[in-house]
Amino acid sequence: MRSIATMIAFACALFAAPVLAQKAPPEKAQPLKNVESPVVFAPRIAPASATDPENLLYLDLSTGGRVVIWLRGDAAPKMVERVKLLTRQHFYDGLPFHRVIDGFMAQGGDPKGDGTGGSPLPNVPAEFNYLPHVRGAVSAARADDKDSANSQFFIVFQPRLSLDKKYTVFGRVLDGMQYVDTIERGEPPTNPSKILHAYIAADNPPAYMPPAPVALPDPLPVPGTKPAPKPATKKLAPKK
Repeated sequence: MRSIATMIAFACALFAAPVLAQKAPPEKAQPLKNVESPVVFAPRIAPASATDPENLLYLDLSTGGRVVIWLRGDAAPKMVERVKLLTRQHFYDGLPFHRVIDGFMAQGGDPKGDGTGGSPLPNVPAEFNYLPHVRGAVSAARADDKDSANSQFFIVFQPRLSLDKKYTVFGRVLDGMQYVDTIERGEPPTNPSKILHAYIAADNPPAYMPPAPVALPDPLPVPGTKPAPKPATKKLAPKK
């Protein structure tokens, strides 16, 4: 009888254990120690089409030709919108490249021509993104405030990856980089190169027109000499 009772007690304990385990209160989750939170990046959307004329900025430079820039509205939509608006307002026409550092970049887009100006529109908030500051990258210039971009921009001569995620890259030169390379150097340059005209390709702009030649003034006479007499105008007899 004892052995039978012992077997019955063992069987009851065996079946009761899972029931007790299910009713036991769950342990509270404890935070992991010495583990850094992973960096979460916003998902990238498809790049803006490089063949859509709405995404192409033309800069006709005084250095001799047209620069074609692919606008990356997928990576910096606010800055691209600003550049398109100002371009269609002819804001950039005639503006100089006021700060040009050899081996680094050419900066323009300032109506004051000294780096302190901008458009009458509000500043554009930072849109730091994954696009790198490589040769031909077009990036928004700004002051110390990261949200102070407005109308100024710079085109990179040589890679400067230390600027990545500190300035908003919004475009890339597709054609005409040779005209960027010949922009006059200086801070400011003695004879600054200029943007003759800026266009959005979708607006059917005219072909590039070189700047009109500048007429040179008459040379000053050497002291102690008389200027050469001008040739007399030939008079023609009136026709009968």
